[in-house]
Amino acid sequence: MSALVLAVLLAALDQTIVSTALPRIAEDLDGFDDIAWVSAAYLLASTAVTPLWGKLGDMFGRKRLYLTSTTVFLAASVACGLARNLPELIGARVLQGVGGGGMIVLTFALVGDIVAPSERGRYQGLFGSVYGVASIVGPLLGGIFTDQLSWRWAFLINLPVGAVALALAARSLPAAARGVRARIDYLGATLLAAIATGLVLITSFGERWGWGSPAIVGLIVATVVLAALLLPVERRADAPVLPPAMLGSRTVVFSSLIGFFANAAMFAVLVYLPTYLQIVHGVSATLSGVHMLPLVVGLVVSQSLAGRWAEHVERLRTILLAGLVANLAGLLLLGTIGAATDTFVLSLYFLITGVGIGMVPMVVLTTVQNSVPAADLGAASAVVTFSRSIGAAFGVAVFGSLLNTGFAHRAKDLPTDGGFDAARPDTIGHLPTALRETAQDAFAHATAAGYLWIAPTLAVGTFLALFLRPARKTRDTAVTAGPAVREKETASAL
Repeated sequence: MSALVLAVLLAALDQTIVSTALPRIAEDLDGFDDIAWVSAAYLLASTAVTPLWGKLGDMFGRKRLYLTSTTVFLAASVACGLARNLPELIGARVLQGVGGGGMIVLTFALVGDIVAPSERGRYQGLFGSVYGVASIVGPLLGGIFTDQLSWRWAFLINLPVGAVALALAARSLPAAARGVRARIDYLGATLLAAIATGLVLITSFGERWGWGSPAIVGLIVATVVLAALLLPVERRADAPVLPPAMLGSRTVVFSSLIGFFANAAMFAVLVYLPTYLQIVHGVSATLSGVHMLPLVVGLVVSQSLAGRWAEHVERLRTILLAGLVANLAGLLLLGTIGAATDTFVLSLYFLITGVGIGMVPMVVLTTVQNSVPAADLGAASAVVTFSRSIGAAFGVAVFGSLLNTGFAHRAKDLPTDGGFDAARPDTIGHLPTALRETAQDAFAHATAAGYLWIAPTLAVGTFLALFLRPARKTRDTAVTAGPAVREKETASAL
């Protein structure tokens, strides 16, 4: 478990740690025009390869692939840290995303291998807490490394931590029995990767390129066509990356959709609340992380409690509904924030939102894992991880578009002769005091309005949860670990 936690921490951090280092990277590598690809490349690659890693784990055993993906991730981290120009860095980030995507989905599937169904929620909750904390801590670490050392350490720090995780995994992970050998579904994997690429590009660059631009329209059409081709291809495959029977499962489909909507809301909160705190309340990047601590506390505590409650399988839907409702309440409360909202009220809102965020993701994953055969654990985990990754990209892109549009509309009458640019909220600090307060109020209202617009998407997920019927497991044993391994794991956990 220590090895798996470290791997999830590294893979999750690399989705966020670069954000605060991007301006310095652009300056050092002379690449301001294409700097957005540094983040998009990792997200795109990690999302695209998720289904393939999951299915290959089902076919050939997860331990070997887990060690491979971790090695790829660490090698790519070295390449990122030594990059001499932006194209080299972007290429290394693609390779890093390939490894990171495998680390995450194989970790979730490995928990299904070595932990009994009734205990999966507890352990998945642990990983969910790590993922949530990484989303907050990542930008802070990126800022510290950039200011005190070099932005290159945002990547090189992976080496010592990753080496420990790799050594622990090689020694401790059980060598699971391999699944049935079959011809790898290269065509299905390629289609899924292309669909993921299209979705990530659309959500990441839709506003920048223009939602009605030929590039975005072409991507939308191509993605829809590829999605229509996927099901016939998977029906003919010997070992489909995305088993058609799984798509016929209401539990898998509804859980994936719920994960999509919940992650969209979660990343809209985690990515943009620190920006609100820095611009509206004038705190530093480090202090914005301190202000976010109530959200982290709520997330970690609720993840832990939800994982323990999930030991009783019949409670899964109740836990899921409670988390979705709390998350929805948090979004509606965030829809009331303004420039004058005091710290105590913000902390209370953050706490409620964190509690809601923490109760959802791992319950969704546990529900799906408990509903599929052991042979499909990797594919099922990949489906949920895939939908959550797309949801995260969707949430960040849509909320960013709503925020920028709302702020530009509210701040359109402010003078620009002082260096203010409505498309660059960070220029608020250049304004005189009176104008700065007006601009901060406009940004606060735009942020609040964005959360009110995002809330209905989460309401859809809450509605779908009403029709979810979690499967009951009659055999309380781990899937691939033998009795001795199972007993040892339980003793270690206790």
